[in-house]
Amino acid sequence: MILTYKVKHGKDFSDELRKAKQIADFAVDNRSFSSKDVKHIGLKAVIANQILRKYGRNKNIKRVKSVKLTVPNQGIKVDKEVQVINISSLKFSFKYQFPNNFDKINQIEIDNEYVYVSVSIPEKTPLWVDKYIGVDLNTTGHVAVVANPETGKILKLGKEVEHIHNKYKAIRKDLQKQGKYKKVKAIKNRESRIVRDLNHKISKKIVETAIEANTGIKLELLKSIRNNKKHSRSFNYSLNSWSFYQLQKFIEYKAKLQGIPVVYINPAYTSKSCSICGHIGNRSDKQFKCSHCEHVDHADVNAAFNISVSSKSTGQSTTERDVVERSTDTLLEATV
Repeated sequence: MILTYKVKHGKDFSDELRKAKQIADFAVDNRSFSSKDVKHIGLKAVIANQILRKYGRNKNIKRVKSVKLTVPNQGIKVDKEVQVINISSLKFSFKYQFPNNFDKINQIEIDNEYVYVSVSIPEKTPLWVDKYIGVDLNTTGHVAVVANPETGKILKLGKEVEHIHNKYKAIRKDLQKQGKYKKVKAIKNRESRIVRDLNHKISKKIVETAIEANTGIKLELLKSIRNNKKHSRSFNYSLNSWSFYQLQKFIEYKAKLQGIPVVYINPAYTSKSCSICGHIGNRSDKQFKCSHCEHVDHADVNAAFNISVSSKSTGQSTTERDVVERSTDTLLEATV
């Protein structure tokens, strides 16, 4: 598995980045792949070659906006004992604090603020499981509700998400009225950092829960939710503003590191069906009531249990016909 770590470098690479931009422009204009053609620009060949390949081969690129310095594996030396990475072509070394469990560094990219270190990490053999916990993601209330059908245990995570989202939405709206667009961007970046941190914590807890229960993880396929045109404008805004896709990716790679299988289901009927009898019930905001068996539950909890027991089969199962209505979901193996 390949992961990328971001490290702040605190060094001035403006001259090297300017030269990199010149080389990228040359590659787009001339479709050149030889560092001899750009030797006069003055950037080391080991880096220039990477830029030429990237921009020279991609015929869809017509104009270059910004370029990172790209250093391949052969231009990188690592001392794992002291956790230092050295790039001789740039006369630059830096300490890293991410785990030492990588096999190799594939490449490093550098912009004016950060170093992006791409590493290969050995994967654990996937565990064989026949039980899953279900994870229901929400735009209101708790961002993630986890249900274990074997134990009946429920875990609710990310209650503060909705408050954070509404708070920064209001701040941005006020700043836009004042025409302070630079501050709008700064506020948006701040919210993104908070989102990322919370998504890391939420995904970590979900994977830990699966490990403790010796289960896999089931998630709803968000693409199906986004394609539903029946949602309100406010729902769609929340869905796109809060990074559910990022949260799912964090769950995927954290689970994969531990050998925990992650599968996706179609979200059809997960919030409308009764998790006890399978009949279509009545959902009102966060309340769910089944008119058939009179089961009453929190709507997100009910959905999480439905997700956890959904079937891989797309045909009839041995359960009741009306239970099958919510169990004909297509599962997709998660990839990183």
